[in-house]
Amino acid sequence: MAVRPIATIGHPVLRQPARALTTGELASPEIQTLIDDLVDTMRAASGAGIAANQVHEPVRVAVVEVDHNPRYPYKPPIPLTVVVNPVLTPIDDEMVVINEGCLSVPDLRGDVARHVNVRVQYLDREGQAHDEVKRGLTAGTFQHECDHLDGRLFVDRVTDPTTLSTWEHFERFRREEFVERITAFVARVGS
Repeated sequence: MAVRPIATIGHPVLRQPARALTTGELASPEIQTLIDDLVDTMRAASGAGIAANQVHEPVRVAVVEVDHNPRYPYKPPIPLTVVVNPVLTPIDDEMVVINEGCLSVPDLRGDVARHVNVRVQYLDREGQAHDEVKRGLTAGTFQHECDHLDGRLFVDRVTDPTTLSTWEHFERFRREEFVERITAFVARVGS
């Protein structure tokens, strides 16, 4: 297990759609090590998730976890989840605006509209199939990671560039309003 270098905006691997894995590939020591490294890298960077192409491996694998994350204290907990070959489908048209950041876009945040309710179908690291509904900020986290696997970054979804800010300026000028709004949203939808 190791912490891997994270690709940053401008690196071509972040714009390359990741390829699906076969069950044989998923069981391989190389992919199992990649999964362990994704977990280590995400935790070392205090991320809520990370996709394989963010560590220069363009395969459809991501990990998600929120457990008292200092970068995102308003996010509800998400147990460590390994997502292989995910297919994400919006359940309805309800949207929420989330101020997002990204490990591959250092020191930048912006407002992104995300679906509130999504269906996520995926394999876990053992190849077991899952078909789950994700809601609220949790749904937003899964959408963010699936975007990575499709070669998209959150900045591609920012429709109002005036919402872009550094972490410092977000903390100083926008955090209080955002946390108040998003905390009320989490209380309403439950995740």
